[in-house]
Amino acid sequence: MTVHHSDETGPGERRRERGFTAFGGRVAAPTPEPGLHVVATPIGNLGDISLRALGVLAGADAVLAEDTRVSRVLLNHYGIDTPLVAYHEHNAAAVRPQILARLARGETLALISDAGTPLVSDPGYKLVLDAVAAGAGVTAVPGASAVMAALVLGGLPTDRFFFEGFLPERSGARRTRLADLAAVPGTLVFFESARRLADCLADVAAVLGPRPAAVARELTKRFEEVRRGTAPDLAAHYEAEGAPRGECVLLVARPEAGQAPSADDLEARLAAALDTLSVKDAAAVVAGETGLPRREVYGRAVALAAARRPR
Repeated sequence: MTVHHSDETGPGERRRERGFTAFGGRVAAPTPEPGLHVVATPIGNLGDISLRALGVLAGADAVLAEDTRVSRVLLNHYGIDTPLVAYHEHNAAAVRPQILARLARGETLALISDAGTPLVSDPGYKLVLDAVAAGAGVTAVPGASAVMAALVLGGLPTDRFFFEGFLPERSGARRTRLADLAAVPGTLVFFESARRLADCLADVAAVLGPRPAAVARELTKRFEEVRRGTAPDLAAHYEAEGAPRGECVLLVARPEAGQAPSADDLEARLAAALDTLSVKDAAAVVAGETGLPRREVYGRAVALAAARRPR
């Protein structure tokens, strides 16, 4: 089957030039294969985009974007006039059938996020699932990612990592989730807003203890900063200094591997954890710190909590 891509934007409208501007010259964009192209875009520095990505954005029939105002800045920078279609969590259910219909007609659509790689903390995965189910082609055009940029700068082990995204806003729920992650044998990666950063770090310190950590913000931008230290030290810094500017990625080291603690050490750890956490969360934290089976630690925590209750 031959699919024809018309360069006409509509009756009476000008013919759209499929190309982009780079290195001071104009580059013609070849027509990409029909289907959905998941395209990574810069996370701050507009130079962090591939020539392949520019070709796809310029050659597509439309670009699906979280915020068309943000994405228009990128397209204008490279002289790309491909039509933008808003696709985000608030309109996804209504717009997705229209997108799938366009894919069924053999169109080429590019999916981008406000910054970085789509499907990381956005609703794009639902569109990919539906496109695959409908038999449409799906292609990845890789590139910038705040997660990977922070990992390579954070100074923590990168052989294993767990991306959590945003933690709950409320401290209680946040601590419960952190306790669930306490035993993960890899570097933990979180997104966090600047205004909640100090509170989040305080909860990390309370639940996970004095683990090495790093805060990476304004990545690839002029005021890029990576601050490293223990979780308590970083919590104290941002509590004193106030909320920083920009978007933040928080990294927390995995639990240390070591010898099993003595019975007295285990009881001391649990006692300290029970001062601020529930029995379940205290057991999860101590299990993560010591490497002991959670069920074993939980049983000891239940006994210790019961012994503490007034009679």
